[in-house]
Amino acid sequence: MSDKEFGRPLSGKRRLKDLLLQKDNQFCADCNAPDPKWASANIGVFLCLKCCGVHRSLGSHISKVLSVTLDEWSDEELDAMMEVGGNSSANSIYEAYLPQGFTKPGPDASHEQRTKFIRSKYERQEFLKSSLRIVSGTGNNVRSNVSQVGTVNSLRSTSDSQNTEGKLGTLKVKVIKGTDLAIRDMLTSDPYVILKLGQQTVQTTVVKSNLNPVWNEELMLSVPRQFGLLNLNVFDYDMFSADDIMGEADIDLQPLISSAISFGDASMFDDMQIGKWLKSHNNALIDDSIVNIVDGKIKQEMTIKLQNVESGELDLELEWLPLAK
Repeated sequence: MSDKEFGRPLSGKRRLKDLLLQKDNQFCADCNAPDPKWASANIGVFLCLKCCGVHRSLGSHISKVLSVTLDEWSDEELDAMMEVGGNSSANSIYEAYLPQGFTKPGPDASHEQRTKFIRSKYERQEFLKSSLRIVSGTGNNVRSNVSQVGTVNSLRSTSDSQNTEGKLGTLKVKVIKGTDLAIRDMLTSDPYVILKLGQQTVQTTVVKSNLNPVWNEELMLSVPRQFGLLNLNVFDYDMFSADDIMGEADIDLQPLISSAISFGDASMFDDMQIGKWLKSHNNALIDDSIVNIVDGKIKQEMTIKLQNVESGELDLELEWLPLAK
């Protein structure tokens, strides 16, 4: 017998075949059709031909579809599939919050029914707990997507097992600059920034007489297990009376922290996008804020429009610092 099959070691094909033979993997993860011959290597599920077609339409950055028998699988793709473990493990995450009474499409479902369900399940992640949703980038590294399931289980136990002191990690906030800040003195202001997370408060220095201040200051905050929003306030320093407010904003840390915990050791990955905080009418973002791995560090840049004030923007950079092992 040849020691290779379709260009890769036979042992690799056997690993994949053994995984497919598990009971939960003998039916399509999305419509329950029997004998699936396709798989999404990065999501970690086995698929029938009809659902496979919908997965291909999502794009390989969401679902990388391969034939179980015909395609050549790289070691990375195979390892990613094994890490997830197949349909049961993946569906326990992606279908964890199906609405009560919801019925998945069956083997005879129409293309439209399949498309609606599969896009809701994987692209919009509607049945995933909101705090676990991750918007992956388009990098070629399989783990950029498999992390949504393969390591997202770590998020489930974060509150119980991250550390005995209740700390997830450290947040470094670089307050870069302000633009067109509000006037609170006769012609200008003396701005400074205060950040609050839980019971912690940190503050920049005061920049005298400047509506476009440059700070480039790094402020450090411990991130507890039960973290909330990062509160930001800008004030005008006044020596003889109470400082005047120059705007405020709330910053959602969930995209950064979920991505960071999901990926683990960022030094193992090339530079890539791993998450995103989306601009909406409910937040202070001027544009979508991307979470990136840069030189082995997890960072997020953002420009904030100050709220409840006539004008003003702030440029910030957040960096996640994991706990030392």
